Amino acid sequence: MSENTTVSTPPNPADAGHEIRTYFVRNRNALVARGFFSELFVDYFLHAAGQRIRVAPEHAEMFKRALAGFALHLASRPRNETIGWTIHFQQPLVNLFLAGDNEDGFLTGRVLDENVRDLPGNSFHADIVRPGQPMRRSTVDFDGADPLAAVEKFHAQSEQRPCRFFQLAGEDFVMVGEQPDCDKAWFDALTPDAMRTIDTTETLALLEKRVYRWRCGCDQRRMMQVVAPAMMENSDELFGGESKIEIRCPRCAARHVLTRESLEAFVASEKK
Repeated sequence: MSENTTVSTPPNPADAGHEIRTYFVRNRNALVARGFFSELFVDYFLHAAGQRIRVAPEHAEMFKRALAGFALHLASRPRNETIGWTIHFQQPLVNLFLAGDNEDGFLTGRVLDENVRDLPGNSFHADIVRPGQPMRRSTVDFDGADPLAAVEKFHAQSEQRPCRFFQLAGEDFVMVGEQPDCDKAWFDALTPDAMRTIDTTETLALLEKRVYRWRCGCDQRRMMQVVAPAMMENSDELFGGESKIEIRCPRCAARHVLTRESLEAFVASEKK
């Protein structure tokens, strides 16, 4: 392995991915998305271990819930969307970042618990990109320390289409989203027990089966693009007398080692 080669784990072509199914609830006008996330959670923890990322148990549990909510949200959205979320909590003081590409079926994320800004309250930030359209950004405030409550607030206030999340057992999560002319009384009265038997008490029509994989896609070139402005401004300060630097991917926290020689060559090629 060369000095400037990332230590990120490459995608496994044999990985079957993680399936999420969406259904339409007839006569209730609601959408149901459901997934079993144990294997996806394992992928995240293997990634963290491989990158020597230490995550506090409390933060890890929050990230797992955020990741489940994010994946279910992705599965309910158009296939040409790329989405990024940043969820800021004051208690505990931590940021959760998630990013997903619905076209490729990739998702990733990280926990940021160092140098987190102390803000007046919790906030949820969503960036949505579609081809040929400007990025759409939404921000909502929320209370509490549950990421899924934050997503529900985002859906109700920004998407203007309320949703509810249920953890049925272990790592089995379900999202129910209102559609036009939704049976509001039924929607508001839903409980975990009702969701466990919904396939027998309601008429469900399968809409889609989508497969998602844990993958960021970060590589040396992308990391060089991130560092290039600082390199051009003051290369000596950037490297501090060393011949190489280690940086973390802002999306997944994977470690990338960049040599001064390779970065100089990259900056020179970009100027041509």
